Amino acid sequence: MNITVWINNCTGESEFTLVGFFSQSKYATLLAVVIFVVFLMVLSGNALLILLIHSDTRLHTPMYFFISQLSLMDMMYISVTVPKMLMDEVLGSHKISVAACGMQMFLYLTLVGSEFFLLAAMSYDRYVAICHPLRYPVLMNRKVCLLLMSVCWSLGSLDGFMLTPVTMTFPFCGSREIHHFFCEVPAVTKLSCSDTWLYETLMYLCCVLMLLIPVTVISSSYSSILLTVHRMNSAEGRKKALATCSSHMTVVILFYGAAVYTYMLPASFHTPEKDMVVSVFYTILTPLLNPLIYSLRNKNVTEALKKLLGVNPFFKEQ
Repeated sequence: MNITVWINNCTGESEFTLVGFFSQSKYATLLAVVIFVVFLMVLSGNALLILLIHSDTRLHTPMYFFISQLSLMDMMYISVTVPKMLMDEVLGSHKISVAACGMQMFLYLTLVGSEFFLLAAMSYDRYVAICHPLRYPVLMNRKVCLLLMSVCWSLGSLDGFMLTPVTMTFPFCGSREIHHFFCEVPAVTKLSCSDTWLYETLMYLCCVLMLLIPVTVISSSYSSILLTVHRMNSAEGRKKALATCSSHMTVVILFYGAAVYTYMLPASFHTPEKDMVVSVFYTILTPLLNPLIYSLRNKNVTEALKKLLGVNPFFKEQ
């Protein structure tokens, strides 16, 4: 690698250009306003969910602890991408330094990787709660929950530490136009003028591992849950268990489906336009859906909201 190129890549003397999502639309201003409104809704919805969980003692359980962490991750990783995208549209400048690009990539990989494992931890929590209810307070005590969260964050940051330095030290001696609205690894790797086949193969294997472990945990957990629910004599118990699990499975399918498309499908399936649409889906829409899925369908959360707002008990659900 040429030493000048390496120094430019690492010190930020060179810049990338983010082509952006709005360049593909005839109604860029309207689209920017919609995304800004969605961004505010994501921040307010997830912040409210975290506030409710921490302020109401009835929600101080492992399940809600994990939901609050999910909301925190969603708030953080939408904040990594959307503000820069909106500011570029407002100011008309789509430049991003190499250092800022690397930081954005690292934070994004860390947060998304952590969420992969968090969803697996949430499925394990539901497995213990439904299949081993008598042992639940012991198997999912506070210490275990904190340990699981530490593992999720650590594995997510490991993903960021592995992929970001290698991606950002490739020589970029041609076009510096990133056909994306943020510095996603595949989009940046395409700009390298060196042979990245080996790196892309290793990245693919890394992503398979990052997805395979959580998917195995999730599949095993929900297979056991379905068998247990099938054996339940109580119709009310079956309904409650399935309602809780269906919410989680909705999030899992949306999040993992988009990740599989982005990092595991062959290049022939990808175009810059498709990649940006899929990224908008799981970086903007999924964080918006999470608080809706976990709050509107949850009686305990809606009652905590009524309590926080001081709604008269007369309006409680019958």
